[in-house]
Amino acid sequence: VLSLCCEACKKVIFHVPSELEADTLVGRVDLKECLQSAEFVSSSDGNFKVLEDGSVYTTSALSLSAEKKTFTIILKDIQEQVQKKIHVSLVEEEKKTPKTRHARDTVLRRTKRRWAPIPSVMIENSLGPFPLQIQQVQSDTAQNYTIHYFARGPGIDQDPKGLFYIERETGNIFATRAVDREQYPSFQIMCFAVTPDGYSPEIPLVHTIRIEDDNDNAPYFTQELFEFCVPENSKPGVVVGKVIAEDRDEPYTLHTTLKYRIVSQTPPITPAFSLHGDTGVISVLLPQLDRELVPSYTLLVEVRDMAGQPFGLCTTGTVVIKIEDTNDNAPSFRQLQYETRVEENRVSVEILRISVVDLDEPGSPGSGAVYEIIRGNDDQAFEITTDKNTNEGILCVVKGLDYETAKQRVLVIGVNNEAPYQLAPHSQQLSQSTCSVTVNVLDVDEGPVFKPCLLRLDVKECEDIGTAVGRYVAEDPETGNSEGIRYRIPPGQCNWINIDDKSGEVRTVRVLDRDIGEMRRGQCNITVLAIDRNGKTGTGTIQVCIVPGNKNFPRIIQTDYIMCRDRKPICLTAQDDDEAPYSAPFVYRITDRDLASMWKLTPHDDNSWYLSPKSDTPYGIYEIPVRVIDNGGKIGENTVRVNLCDCVTPTECDGRTRQLSGGNVTLGLWAILAMILGSLLLLLILITICGCCGAGVMHRQVTDDCANHNLIISNTEAPGEEVMDHNIIPLQNTCDQGGYGVKTGEQQTFEIVKGRGHTLESAKGGGHQTLGSVKEGGGQPMMDTCRYSYSEWHNFTHPRLGEKVHLCRQDEEQKHSEDYLLSYNYEGKGSLAGSVGCCSDQHEEEALDFLDQLEPKFRTLAETCIRR
Repeated sequence: VLSLCCEACKKVIFHVPSELEADTLVGRVDLKECLQSAEFVSSSDGNFKVLEDGSVYTTSALSLSAEKKTFTIILKDIQEQVQKKIHVSLVEEEKKTPKTRHARDTVLRRTKRRWAPIPSVMIENSLGPFPLQIQQVQSDTAQNYTIHYFARGPGIDQDPKGLFYIERETGNIFATRAVDREQYPSFQIMCFAVTPDGYSPEIPLVHTIRIEDDNDNAPYFTQELFEFCVPENSKPGVVVGKVIAEDRDEPYTLHTTLKYRIVSQTPPITPAFSLHGDTGVISVLLPQLDRELVPSYTLLVEVRDMAGQPFGLCTTGTVVIKIEDTNDNAPSFRQLQYETRVEENRVSVEILRISVVDLDEPGSPGSGAVYEIIRGNDDQAFEITTDKNTNEGILCVVKGLDYETAKQRVLVIGVNNEAPYQLAPHSQQLSQSTCSVTVNVLDVDEGPVFKPCLLRLDVKECEDIGTAVGRYVAEDPETGNSEGIRYRIPPGQCNWINIDDKSGEVRTVRVLDRDIGEMRRGQCNITVLAIDRNGKTGTGTIQVCIVPGNKNFPRIIQTDYIMCRDRKPICLTAQDDDEAPYSAPFVYRITDRDLASMWKLTPHDDNSWYLSPKSDTPYGIYEIPVRVIDNGGKIGENTVRVNLCDCVTPTECDGRTRQLSGGNVTLGLWAILAMILGSLLLLLILITICGCCGAGVMHRQVTDDCANHNLIISNTEAPGEEVMDHNIIPLQNTCDQGGYGVKTGEQQTFEIVKGRGHTLESAKGGGHQTLGSVKEGGGQPMMDTCRYSYSEWHNFTHPRLGEKVHLCRQDEEQKHSEDYLLSYNYEGKGSLAGSVGCCSDQHEEEALDFLDQLEPKFRTLAETCIRR
């Protein structure tokens, strides 16, 4: 049987016969190379079994029906949770063509049913006598026998020579010496039967020789020394670790069934641990492990095969269990009271070291001390830290102490551990350990001290030079007064102020303006020195802050505007360079009374107001004085120039402006020409109105029939005035008649459609007869240019209107069209303006009342005419 490893831990190929018997050795796989710590070996195919040494056997007889048969060997390390797979492929061996006795004839041979001997067993390390007969094979057709055998076992590079032989005449198989099963767990022997002339009439027989295990190997521990750790005060049953032993004898037999036990414990006190006999797991047994009493335990353990029976082989090993420290011991001070001293005003100086006692393991978080000042350090003048090397507390002064304020300080200091405290079983909670420290402050001659050390002085902007802005004095800590102390400002600082050398009064030496150079920052820190009689000095700081003042006038940003006929208000926006509260909100006022009566200002926001003309303000150029007052009362005078122009866009105002000077309006040339033309037009309208109304007075008998229907309001879609006149006869609503109307309530209105080629005075029929020719009166036309009787009007318009309406209501295909005459429904009441007809028979004497409602243009023209 040959095996070829294509890729370690991935694929193995075995070349085997097409038919395999049960318990036949297929091949061997190197399992250690794939997974050294494999604890579980299995096959994915039940027809094969895999031993721990990698030998693969068949469990039943089978034949390779296909060209190749595959299965998988699964390796598992339960402790490490690792699994690997080896893919095994069985390939049928190439059949060799037997030599024919006669080349020309086809030899037909008859074979008997083959028998397969059961695997032979050979005792490991057998004592003989040798040669030892193992098995016998026989053939009915041959007298000579030969064998080829292959050993299967771990670490075999080549088959052992001379281990087995077969008697050529009898077929007996003999072993020549003892075999170690751990080296050669099994052999596979291929027996050949041949005739005297060398012909093999039968297929070779495969015979398996299995080496039966002998308990010749004692179990052994995988490590010479096992080391484990467990926290102190652990509860019983807590797993500490696991010891592991192995046995080279055959697996799954009594030779490899191991039992563990603890032989002895050091120190020899109450047993603290237990060892599981089957698994080798060590657990806590003692309910209280105290590291401070016993820091570690040494166990002598034994492993024995044959399930622990006395006749089994055994081996001992050593286990060291270290007890890990927990913070079950609170630190305590060696002394409860300490006393020390320090000079006043000294800082960053060590004044005392404090030590504690802690029974926990040194250097561990359970013994590391953490100090804190519990009382007496309200001003944060002291600080305590831990020296990591000695675990002592170092007390330091971080802020200077004042002898005159307090001659003695008493501190209360507490201590804890870095790790939280864990209460040991069957013990009581302990309170925090504390100690008191008395610090005596020593008096030292000191220099003057400014109070406060930083003085803020707010100086208004643009104050006069020499203005007193404050006083900054220092005191002698020993005497508590300022006698004999002189003051000065060292050079090299901003020269905004100076200080009186005796009184400490501070005055300005410059005009402080936030808009100038270095003063733009708005503040400056100035160091002041105080010197006593003994020459000792003290320092203080004056922070001069420039407070913004109301020094700038508010001004309007844009002052030239053009306002067209829509008279849209102008937004005036003011600006003040001062800061709040001396800037916005602004208040706007027009200082000229005459212009104030023509223009008005309305607020928009804090910075802007709207400027708009009143309704009767004439066109022209106005220079309006506007006063702007800021929030601090500062007044800014501004002049706003507004060109009030009769235009649509501001670009149309060139050459057509009117200027107002001293309250009088001066008209330009084009304005005067426009007024003259307007006056002539108005005069022509008045003459026409008078002529029409005079003619109407002469012929009152015909004025009631058509006066209100000659002029129609064209800028409204609402119904006209309701006129109940018996002279109006509605047209019939037919296509042959000329009237088309819509009935609204009890009234019917109609619209007269004027036809092309016909006029009111056009000839009737032939085009030469006018409306006047149909009047009664013997064919003599009457002197009337405005009024006709209704009968005359009806006789003239009825046939023509009917014809035109009929034609308008048809399209090119002689079908009625809906695009020309439409009926209008009622859309609201009539216009408030009423009719503008001047020839009405109503109030003809008051026909000039419309002059009272003329628009501003005509009213200006009328005023000009009146002045003229």
